[in-house]
Amino acid sequence: MVFRRILALVALFFVASCTPGSNPLQTAAPAAPPGAADADLPRDIEREVGPIYPSPPLHALVERVGQKLVADSHLSGTFHFYVLDEPVPNAHAVSSGYVFVTRGLLAMIDDDAELAAALGHELGHVELKHAAQRERIRRSVMEAAVDAALTSGSATVGRSVARDGMLALRRYSRDQELQADQAGVGYLVHAGYRADAMITLIEKLQRQLKLEDLIIGAEADTERSAFATHPDPDERLAALRNLPEARTPGTADRADYLALIDGLSVDDSPEEGFVRGSGFEHPIMRIAFRMPSDFQLFNDHDGVLGIGRDHSMMYFSCTDQRVEGRLDDWMRDKLQPTPTGIQETEIGGAEAAIGAKPRGSDTGLGQVRYVVIRRPDGLCYFSLLSEGPDRDKRIETLVAATRSFHTLSESEAAALRPYRLAIVPSAGQTAAGLAARMPYPNYKMDRLLTLNGVDDAAALMRLPSLKTVVP
Repeated sequence: MVFRRILALVALFFVASCTPGSNPLQTAAPAAPPGAADADLPRDIEREVGPIYPSPPLHALVERVGQKLVADSHLSGTFHFYVLDEPVPNAHAVSSGYVFVTRGLLAMIDDDAELAAALGHELGHVELKHAAQRERIRRSVMEAAVDAALTSGSATVGRSVARDGMLALRRYSRDQELQADQAGVGYLVHAGYRADAMITLIEKLQRQLKLEDLIIGAEADTERSAFATHPDPDERLAALRNLPEARTPGTADRADYLALIDGLSVDDSPEEGFVRGSGFEHPIMRIAFRMPSDFQLFNDHDGVLGIGRDHSMMYFSCTDQRVEGRLDDWMRDKLQPTPTGIQETEIGGAEAAIGAKPRGSDTGLGQVRYVVIRRPDGLCYFSLLSEGPDRDKRIETLVAATRSFHTLSESEAAALRPYRLAIVPSAGQTAAGLAARMPYPNYKMDRLLTLNGVDDAAALMRLPSLKTVVP
């Protein structure tokens, strides 16, 4: 997920911001309708993986494909398959036999065979007992580090041993990914699916990563990090293309698959709010704000991260903490290091306070501002960072943008709906026309091509039916 890939950057300047209290930005989800998912998902696993997407037809699809892989490959044990209510393409499994795909992954893939590839990869991890092997190695690394520190009498020696061991573990994890790919191909062949679905699945993931980098303006890495736990997609594709069985023909059922995902939500859930261009709207908390137009926003369970084209940053979140007395006094007494230039103000009709992080309190940081707003049920806050030659002017622009924060009316909140997938025939359409109707402010054609797993408009229009996104 883009948000998680860059979340570490947030810690550079948000650590002194408003952290006490639980975070209500992700509100409680409504109960799923009867039959939305099997009732036997243990509560502890649900707490770990998140809510299930309430769609009985999609759960039936995932369960059917997953159980076919298990039966035709004669895998031991009992397995259960679920769809998570998560827009980021992902899949994972737990050793107790529960395998999960996100609705974001269902939106990205095109047929039953690619779904089987994703499930087969996760089943490979389970059958090969990769999680248990990693845990054993991790424990041995830690034990060796402690022994080295005690024997040498040097904590530095212990840390060095731990670092070398963890690097080896990460390289081992990358090998496990390649092993799971190979196992998954075998499951595809046994179940009669087209075996190159593992290749086309990874190609789609590769396109998705490139789109994310394009959106956030990231430079492509020229070298693989030694800390990466997953091999580069090119490395995975090369390994798969060397497998003779990866060319085994089989079924795919594209038309039936696309019919099932027609109408699938591609947005964050209403309980987490919606990113709309450079703005954010939360239909349940009934709050909204808009950052400068060059900002790209990324929503996650804990808050909203924004990155400007000049690499300025914004982080927004809310807590249920109640503050007695004035907010400017609270900011002066509670935040460390104590902000400077604290001023009381009003934003969206609510009491607010603004303060600056003292210059020099963090080497290399530019201008930092904290904006805190009182809500009936707690606090909402913005943390802002601007660097570069125009940082003084830019930080004032960002502070001004926080004044767009306001409460939505009941009718405005009720009108907000998640974006959804629509399956449309290509006949009578043009790629340019389809891209123009994508409800995003930028990279419309890139998003459309990535969604359909193709590299250019000509390939897009050769598809008999294709995916688009509608409000």
